[in-house]
Amino acid sequence: MWTIPKPNYRSDFCAEGEIAVNIGGVRTVLFGDVLNRYPESRLAELVNCSTENYEAISSLCDDFDPGRKEFYFDRDPDAFKCIIDVYYFDEIHIKRGICPVCFIKEMEFWKIDQSVLDECCKSYLSEKQDELTEIASKVKVILEDLEVDRCITRTQRCQRFLWRLMEKPGSSLPARIIAIASFLSILVSAVVMCVGTIPELQLTDSEGKLVEHPTLEAIETVCMLWFTTEYLLRLASCPNKLHFALSIMNIIDFMAIMPFYVVLSLTYLGTTSMMELANVQQAVQALRIMRIARIFKLARHSSGLQTLTYALKRSLKELGLLLMYMSVGIFVFSALAYTMEQSHPETLFRSIPQSFWWAIITMTTVGYGDIYPKTTLGKCNAAVSFLCGVIAIALPIHPIINNFVVFYNKQKVLETAAKHEVELMELKSGRDARRKSRN
Repeated sequence: MWTIPKPNYRSDFCAEGEIAVNIGGVRTVLFGDVLNRYPESRLAELVNCSTENYEAISSLCDDFDPGRKEFYFDRDPDAFKCIIDVYYFDEIHIKRGICPVCFIKEMEFWKIDQSVLDECCKSYLSEKQDELTEIASKVKVILEDLEVDRCITRTQRCQRFLWRLMEKPGSSLPARIIAIASFLSILVSAVVMCVGTIPELQLTDSEGKLVEHPTLEAIETVCMLWFTTEYLLRLASCPNKLHFALSIMNIIDFMAIMPFYVVLSLTYLGTTSMMELANVQQAVQALRIMRIARIFKLARHSSGLQTLTYALKRSLKELGLLLMYMSVGIFVFSALAYTMEQSHPETLFRSIPQSFWWAIITMTTVGYGDIYPKTTLGKCNAAVSFLCGVIAIALPIHPIINNFVVFYNKQKVLETAAKHEVELMELKSGRDARRKSRN
């Protein structure tokens, strides 16, 4: 039975058809017929290269001992142990502890195509490349914050400074104060909106209708003026006006501001006779709640909110399965409850669609008690639906939490790596500047 010859790590002399390679101090004897399985690789070129052609040999290795027929390479010996597997097994696995990006550079040096990587290693490499891309984007953002003076004109410098002030709370102390003020304005506006609906705090106008207290209206006006000023400053300083206008969060900002001025215009223009101002105010009141969504604008500066969004995005499959299980359970248990409760004269289950509500609040363990079974079979059906709902809800919890923890830790590592990369670039630039000053 024919066996695959293994590389020799101990032989001091090479027989005919063999070569010795010294990788970072680790000597390995390889067989020429094995290396010729990949004729375009660097090792195959060394096997087929004449020992008298020193110029060709020097272009393929760092040093050469003609007496021992040994080639020297200043490369990573651990990575080389993975590289030579391709000659024997036609595939390569990246061992744990080796940087996949550096390993790809090793493969390029040894002239081995990336297609021989195993699928698991390809996915691992793709993940690491995505991480490097994300680190590069974070480094770019940090450098943009640090290099305001690169702008040519004073207008560009002022625009960049204002953009950082309004959009990047982490860039300076004033920007952080503005972000906190914006956040507090959102909370105050939301609180005023809620408190203004309390009848005890409302006043009666000349027509006998309840209106908001003037103090609350004044606070609301101040908040709207702050929102308007903030929106206009961000619009004036943004580098891409079209992208700014089409952004979802900016559309929400615009929709939260405009109703205030629409009502103000209708009031001062005297068009209340043409339109019911109360109905308009109700619509505006419904639109005002959209201001709460502006809190999510801070997600760009909050790793926690980013992680939560990513965890939900990565868990769409689990959430979809949960909704499917819940939908099937709601349909089955509501139909059973309707059938079982028909024999009771005081049944609360008038139809299967009406029973959907009972099934939803039962399977989600809410249980308002507005609809409940009265027969024994109906109560048994309710108990089973409750247990099935608990199981269905508990199943996807672990994957969602795991995605949250993994991505949160990953974001922390990437942010630290980006800051470390910027520090290295600053040290390198400082070292180069000192060298130029000495010269």
